[in-house]
Amino acid sequence: MSRTPVSPEIERIIQLLARLPGLGPRSARRVTLHLLKNRQVLLDPLARALAQAMETISTCPECGNLDTERPCSLCTDPRRAQDVLCVVADVADLWALERAGVHSGLYHVLGGVLSPIDGTTPEDLGIPTLLERARRLAVKEVILALPATVEGQTTAHYIADALRAALPDVKLTRPAQGMPVGGELDYLDENTLRAAFQDRR
Repeated sequence: MSRTPVSPEIERIIQLLARLPGLGPRSARRVTLHLLKNRQVLLDPLARALAQAMETISTCPECGNLDTERPCSLCTDPRRAQDVLCVVADVADLWALERAGVHSGLYHVLGGVLSPIDGTTPEDLGIPTLLERARRLAVKEVILALPATVEGQTTAHYIADALRAALPDVKLTRPAQGMPVGGELDYLDENTLRAAFQDRR
């Protein structure tokens, strides 16, 4: 019977890290070893930061962003357009748009996309809450910035139909999809080329 070369405490760290996106057991072992070898510089500050995050960071009850404030700093920023709402699937998408500086309105994070296989329903994503919020804010435009996947497109169509029924005067838009900057035509797939030509300007 072979024994594990690490203590149960270290093995637990490895197992927890292996649950993170992009990290498998091997990567988790490397990260754990690196953290333990650099306790003062990395492990101790990381442990403190995680403990503080557990106490101070929560989900914004308005938009679904993660912040230390409730509502979050984006929702309470008076400089943001209150009548434009950008719907995203995940907080990571919100952060990406904020880094790019392309949206100056409010956000609404669904927390995923519709997926019959996974059993994800409109209620799971809080779509009724989105409709109520759009009505309460009297928004003029809703930007559906959802993934260009089958599930993302299905979710966008579902939300668009629900919004048209509930708020027929609201303008619905989607970010243009197509050729990336620096992309070469012969390397692009047919769907990307089709989207690029349909969204040409």
